[in-house]
Amino acid sequence: MKGKILFLAGLGVGYVLGTRAGRERYEQIKAAASSLWNAPVVQRQVDTVQDFVKDKAPEVVEFVADGAKKVAAQVAGREAGSSASKRSSSSRSGSSSTRSSSSSSTKKPASGSKKSASGSNS
Repeated sequence: MKGKILFLAGLGVGYVLGTRAGRERYEQIKAAASSLWNAPVVQRQVDTVQDFVKDKAPEVVEFVADGAKKVAAQVAGREAGSSASKRSSSSRSGSSSTRSSSSSSTKKPASGSKKSASGSNS
């Protein structure tokens, strides 16, 4: 609560000081920032950084794509692994019940199997 009050007080003080400075001071600050940005030294550094980014962008894209593929494979592996273990356990129990039981109409279909022809799976 104390932090919120201090933040609001700072916001109020900044607003009051900013409005007292007026439009003229704002224009001075804007002109100074513009002249700094357009200075040859600054523009040389901007060009250097742009060239560096252009050179490194393909490497970054490849790195991010490889990372995304690894994460997707891990997620797919977990999902496939969990459903595969469910399927293998149900197929094991299904095969043992097929051997022990002569009636296959009382078995429940394994999860993920196709619906029966009668469409009574609901």
